[in-house]
Amino acid sequence: MRYVISIPLLIACSVVLAFSIGCESEAGKDAAIGGALGAGVGAIVGHQSGHTTEGALIGGAVGAGGGYILGNEKDKKQQQQAQTNQPAQSTDVVTVNITNSNGSVTPVKLTRSGTNYIGPKGEVYDHLPTEAELKPVYGF
Repeated sequence: MRYVISIPLLIACSVVLAFSIGCESEAGKDAAIGGALGAGVGAIVGHQSGHTTEGALIGGAVGAGGGYILGNEKDKKQQQQAQTNQPAQSTDVVTVNITNSNGSVTPVKLTRSGTNYIGPKGEVYDHLPTEAELKPVYGF
């Protein structure tokens, strides 16, 4: 049995490959791979019934859809893993709100380092500074 590669099949495969270039997600990569494999299988099956082009197009669409679904699930799992591997935000950050002369509020975040507190400009306090102590530096 001899298989003939038709021009429409080559065009379908070229389109799938063009979409696969630069795919950064698993969904995109798997859709491209599934589309290419589906187009090839569809062309072979379609050739048997005299509909090579239709088989390639249908196979490519089904393969791309299935590949996208599988790749999207991989992306979700990777995203969940990345989120669980991130360290929790430090509880050693304290925010002191400063009320300005016009009634607006300026939040000042201080990071605890041992027994000291470090301000946003790098200043070090040996205690938790009050709003009155921070207002000359951060308020108006």
